[in-house]
Amino acid sequence: MFIIRNAWRNVIRNKGRNILIAIIVAIIAAAATIGLAIRQAAVTARETGLENTTITAQISFDRSKAISELRESSNSSDSSNSSSDSSSAPDFDAMREAMSDKQLSLSDYETYAKASSAVKSTYYTETASLAATDDFQPVEDSTSSSTSDSSSDSSSNSSSSDNGNSSDNAQQQPDGDMGAGRGGDMGGMTMTSGDFSLVGFSSDEAVSNAANGTFTMSDGEVFGYDSDSDGNVIISKELADFNNLSVGDTFTVENATDDSTTYTLTVVGIYENDTESSNQMGGPMRSTASDPANAIYTSISPLKSLGLDADSTVSSTDSNGNTTETAAAQLSYTYVFASKDDYETFTSDVTKAGLSDDYTVSSADVEQYESSLVPLNNLAQFALTLLWIVLGVGAVVLVVITLFNVRERKYEVGVLTAIGVKKIKVAAQFTFELLVVTMIGLALGAAGGAIASVPVSNQLLAAQVEQQEAQLTSQNAQFGRGMQGPGAAGEATSGNNDSSSADSSNSSDSAANNAPSQPSGNGPRGMMGQAVNYVSSVNATVSLKVVGQLLLIGLGLTLIAALVAVVFVMRYEPLQILADRS
Repeated sequence: MFIIRNAWRNVIRNKGRNILIAIIVAIIAAAATIGLAIRQAAVTARETGLENTTITAQISFDRSKAISELRESSNSSDSSNSSSDSSSAPDFDAMREAMSDKQLSLSDYETYAKASSAVKSTYYTETASLAATDDFQPVEDSTSSSTSDSSSDSSSNSSSSDNGNSSDNAQQQPDGDMGAGRGGDMGGMTMTSGDFSLVGFSSDEAVSNAANGTFTMSDGEVFGYDSDSDGNVIISKELADFNNLSVGDTFTVENATDDSTTYTLTVVGIYENDTESSNQMGGPMRSTASDPANAIYTSISPLKSLGLDADSTVSSTDSNGNTTETAAAQLSYTYVFASKDDYETFTSDVTKAGLSDDYTVSSADVEQYESSLVPLNNLAQFALTLLWIVLGVGAVVLVVITLFNVRERKYEVGVLTAIGVKKIKVAAQFTFELLVVTMIGLALGAAGGAIASVPVSNQLLAAQVEQQEAQLTSQNAQFGRGMQGPGAAGEATSGNNDSSSADSSNSSDSAANNAPSQPSGNGPRGMMGQAVNYVSSVNATVSLKVVGQLLLIGLGLTLIAALVAVVFVMRYEPLQILADRS
C-alpha cells in the first residue's frame, strides 16, 4: 500500500514530466485509434458487404488453363524430340480439337444446381442469330460495313438481304464463348453476328436480368413460357417503328446460316429499353445483332420449337468447304445465391459433385465488389504501416523518458532500498506511475481518435479513390480506345456507392455506409467499359474491439517502458548510491 500511495504522490508531484508523457501517449492512442478503426472497417466491409446481398455466379470452361496445359504438353514433347524445330508454329488444330465439346449442356447446369442446397434459384437465356429479309430489316445507321460483308460473301452465298448483310455472316461460334465460355456472357454482352439476336428467357427472373439492361413494355404484353406462346415475341419500339410494325403483326426472318429456312414470328408486345441503345457496343465490335434495338425477346419454348435452342445444332461451311456443327444458340446459365457464404458453399459442392477442374465457378458480383474495395484495402494497409511506425516511435520515446526519469530519481531509489523496501517493489512503483499516466493519455487519445476517425478516414479514403480513378482513367486513355459497354453513354465519373448499403442493423463497427452490391453505370471503366463503384465512405467508428486493442497497446507500451525502469532499479546498489550522494 505504501508503494501505491508513494507512486500517486509522485504522479501529482511531477506534473510537467507526466503531462508530457500523457500527451505523447494521447498522440499515439489517437493515431492508433484511427488506424485500428480503418482496419476494422475494411475487415467488416469485406465480411458483411455481401452477406445479405444476392449474388449470381456462372460455371465456365477455363480456356486459359486449357491452352496453357496444351502449350506445356507441346513444349515437353518437343523437348524430347531433338530434331524438332523450336520456332515452328503451334498446332492450332490440335488445340482447337482439345477444347472442343467442353461446354456444359443445359442438363449439366441443372445437375449441378441440384447438387447444392445453397442455390437460391437459377435462370438462363439462350441467344440465337437471325438474318433479315426483304420485308423485315434491322435498325442501323449505316450500310457501308454490311455492304462490304455482302460483297465478300457473295461467292459462297448467292442470296443476301437488301441491307447488304449476307446470311453467311452468321452466328458461327467458336467451341467456347468469348471470354467466359457458354456459362458466361462477357460481363453482360453476348457476342452474336447476323442481323438480329433472338433471346429466349427461362423465367421472369431471367427477363429482369437481361444482358441489355432493363426495359418497360410500351404496348401489348409479355410472352408466356409454355408451348401456347410458340412464335410469340416482343420487339423494341425502335425496331417496330423502323419496320412499321404494331402488336398483332407478323414478320419473317431467315436462319442465319441457311437463307432457305425462314421463321414467322408474331409481335405480342413492344418494349422500350431503359438505356440509350445507340451508345452501346460501339467501336470495332459493333454489329446489328448486338445492338439492343435489334434484340427480339421470347421464351425458351419458341426457340425449341424453331430448333434454335442450345441443345440444337446448326451447320456452317467455311471458305475451304469444311462443314462444322455448332450450337444453334449461346447458353448463359446463372446461379443465384442469398449470400457470399452460399456462393462459396456451392463452389465446394459442385467440386464434390464431380465438376472437373477444367471449369471454374466465378461471380461478377463478388469480383466487382472486391474491385470496389481496392481503395479501402490500400487505406487499411497504409493505416497498418502508419500504426507500426507510430507505435515504434512512441515506444522509443517512452523508453527514453522513463530512462531519464529513473536516473533523475536514483537517490530516491537508494533511500527506499536502504530502509528495507525491496527492489522489486520499487520497480513496481515506477511501473504503477507509468501505468496511471499512460492510461490517462490513452483515454484522452482514444476520445480524440474516436471523434476524428470517421472524418479523417473518409478524407484519406477519398484521396485513395481519387488516386485509383486517376490510374484507371490513365489506363483507359492509353488502352481503352473509346470502347463502351452497356450504359456507358457518359464519361467516367466518381463512383459514390449509393446503390446499396451494408447491413444497417449492425452496431457501430459496421464498415461501409454505402457498400455496393453491383456496380452500376457510374464510376471509372476498364478496358471493356466495366464500371467500378468504389467504396467512398466508411463508418470507421470505435467499437469495443478497437477499445480492447487500444488497451493492449497501452499495456504493451507500459510494460516496454517499465522494463527499462526495472532493469535500472535492479542494478542500483543503495549503499553506493548514498555514498555517491554524500
